[in-house]
Amino acid sequence: MSFIADYGFVLLVLACVFGFFMAWGVGANDVANAMGTSVGSRALTIKQAIVVAMVFEFCGAYLAGGQVTETIKSGIVDASMISPDLMVLGMMSALLAAGTWLLVASMKGWPVSTTHSIVGAVIGFAAVGISVDAVHWSGVGPIVASWVVSPVLSGTIAFGVFMSVQRLIIDTEDPFHNAKRFVPLYMFLTGFMVALMTLSKGLKHIGLDLSGGQSFLLAIGVGVLVMLLGIALLTRIKVDVEADKAFHFSSVEKVFAVLMIFTACSMAFAHGSNDVANAVGPLAAVVGVLQSEGGAAISAKSAVPGWVLLLGAVGIVIGLATYGYKVIATIGKQITELTPSRGFAAELATATTVVGASAIGLPVSTTHTLVGAVLGVGIARGIGALNLGVVGKIFMSWLVTLPVGAGLAIVFFLILRGIFT
Repeated sequence: MSFIADYGFVLLVLACVFGFFMAWGVGANDVANAMGTSVGSRALTIKQAIVVAMVFEFCGAYLAGGQVTETIKSGIVDASMISPDLMVLGMMSALLAAGTWLLVASMKGWPVSTTHSIVGAVIGFAAVGISVDAVHWSGVGPIVASWVVSPVLSGTIAFGVFMSVQRLIIDTEDPFHNAKRFVPLYMFLTGFMVALMTLSKGLKHIGLDLSGGQSFLLAIGVGVLVMLLGIALLTRIKVDVEADKAFHFSSVEKVFAVLMIFTACSMAFAHGSNDVANAVGPLAAVVGVLQSEGGAAISAKSAVPGWVLLLGAVGIVIGLATYGYKVIATIGKQITELTPSRGFAAELATATTVVGASAIGLPVSTTHTLVGAVLGVGIARGIGALNLGVVGKIFMSWLVTLPVGAGLAIVFFLILRGIFT
């Protein structure tokens, strides 16, 4: 216990630095979930996407991300077996390990799961620093299963949505007229799904503790509002005869481009509110232990202080602005060629899968879900539309995320323990 009393301030500063580093990694790697399809389909330029994401990710992370964070992520570790000093060193090593892996993955342009990175890191420090028995190994199974379940599920939904767009709009005699007719319905669905995703996982933490029924009704209201706003914007879009000569569906895709801007803003807000916890959860645990009397009390849950949330939100925005373009390029341009209608199908499928999974308590990664959805859209056009080399690299990066996170956490934990004890 003595080293917490001796090095309390140093540990707090280091924990903040490591937490910021992890938040930077979330911004650099994970924000592509919200922006990759919009950039790839040319609905937004890379600069516009970064500005939109900076605003909405920050708002989501700061306003709606203050959830009571489980310090031991996803029930992976038995908190009762961890002493306060091991908690501090372990969570710091987990943040540093996950941040390091996200840095490597972002440099390579690999979209990996920030959630799995931090879970792997926590498993690593717990298994070595405490005991193998401290890890709830039964909790690891659903995470591994989600590597398969979430991409397959979202890919199937994206395939279905894209085929409905083909049938209702693209393969008709008057695609532009039908686009204006049916896109408002897709807008309603998008607004409804993303609102439901945000309400079910985000806003109860700022005092809006809504029941399932209230969230559902409010999400319908948001869907209707998005649809009405979309209809107003769509009236301004006219057929571009010259553009249609070069690409037959150019005017139709302009209608979907309006929709993509909605989905980009919504997904960025929802992502910020959900995934900031990966960076600030372990940091909140460290702060909670250091601020408790002599570090004696460990609660299984720690409320996230406002300044910790702000640190996470700023970290995400800086990560996105400085390095986010690489993973955005991978998701948006290198897996398959995206147009606004295809990108929209992927976004809607992602939101639907995340909502459905959280409703039944299945742990899914937004990254895996979106990549699966983009694959589903590509498969709808034929297997030749996919860049299988890029897909193979992405799958390999997913497989190694958990063990690499664990291995790095073990190394950093041993180093930190050697320094402070």
